[in-house]
Amino acid sequence: MISLPKTPPLLNVARRVVWFKKPEEALADPIHFLTHVMTYGTVEDLQALEGIIGKDEFCEVLDSAPPGIFDARSWAYWNLKCGRRPAPPLPKRDVL
Repeated sequence: MISLPKTPPLLNVARRVVWFKKPEEALADPIHFLTHVMTYGTVEDLQALEGIIGKDEFCEVLDSAPPGIFDARSWAYWNLKCGRRPAPPLPKRDVL
């Protein structure tokens, strides 16, 4: 996964979708950050990622998504966008 630049537009997105972390900290973990954008992001948030993140990176996020962030609707949508039909099961936490 590529590292994300700390540009003002991306910092604003991070501040909104990963509200429980400092924006710089959110951008330092691209998989976690993009999982939140793919679940909670707006069209404007996705526009801020244009030219930085493409289909390959979104598909990589699906492969590495932490459990508990994606909802069923967002999971189905992004898997469809990445050509995965039917969508695999949502990521689940390991039970100890």
